[in-house]
Amino acid sequence: MKQHIKKIMLYIFLICLTVIMVFPLIYCLAASLKTNMEILAMPERVFPKNPTFDNYVEIMGSGSFNVGPMAFNSLWYSASSVFITLFLSMICGYVFARGEFPGKKIIFAIFSALMFISLGSITIYPVFDILSILHLNDSLFGLVVMQCFGIPVVNMYLVKGFIEGLPREIDEAASIDGCSFTGTLFRIIAPMLKPILITIGMLAFNGSWNSYLMPALFTMTRPDQQTLIVGIMEFKNKGEAATAWNLILAATATALIPVVAVYTIGNKYITEAFIAGAVKG
Repeated sequence: MKQHIKKIMLYIFLICLTVIMVFPLIYCLAASLKTNMEILAMPERVFPKNPTFDNYVEIMGSGSFNVGPMAFNSLWYSASSVFITLFLSMICGYVFARGEFPGKKIIFAIFSALMFISLGSITIYPVFDILSILHLNDSLFGLVVMQCFGIPVVNMYLVKGFIEGLPREIDEAASIDGCSFTGTLFRIIAPMLKPILITIGMLAFNGSWNSYLMPALFTMTRPDQQTLIVGIMEFKNKGEAATAWNLILAATATALIPVVAVYTIGNKYITEAFIAGAVKG
């Protein structure tokens, strides 16, 4: 009897926690189907009295909010960020997990120390200055180039820990079959990193898609390069949409679609990958 009561209490707690976490998303989607008058007059009401898709039709046809080009910019920037993050994380994690070279411990200690140093916005000006010399300070491509010279320390740690959990006999068998150090990574180790790489990719996509400050700085003079998040903030600050919360929430709901889709697909593959890994183990 006590076990059943504990389970019921646990389920109630989890349901309440889920509702609290999902409520902002539900409110955003529901409010995007309201008129601006209804939002301002009855903000406490969650669901619309008379749902309408006119807000989505209006933002799709708005001359000041180009959904198509901005969505393409966001997807291109996010996909590039994910690829660079995964590649650097995998390479760095593999080298420190399996590689043997002089100064390995010192270099790893330096990288580890970077986890405890947060420079914040101090690095924005020097990065912007360097990219301006290369004439890359007014486009998203400059941001992508900048990421190529960064070390995702936390992700490197995750990959390193995952690889260290794999038996070294796999590397030895690959070496006997003629695989080089690099070949072992891409042919043998990389497929086994699927769970952790998908997790890192999801986090990288979410971070780059929702990024505002850096894309806004690098596209100030290039409206055609703006991402969807930057466009929403610009749309909010325009005079015609200063109080049009219905349009702003519709635009926000549109920007949420790729994030929710990536999470849904990624969550499925993470579960499958972990189950497969458990069976193999």
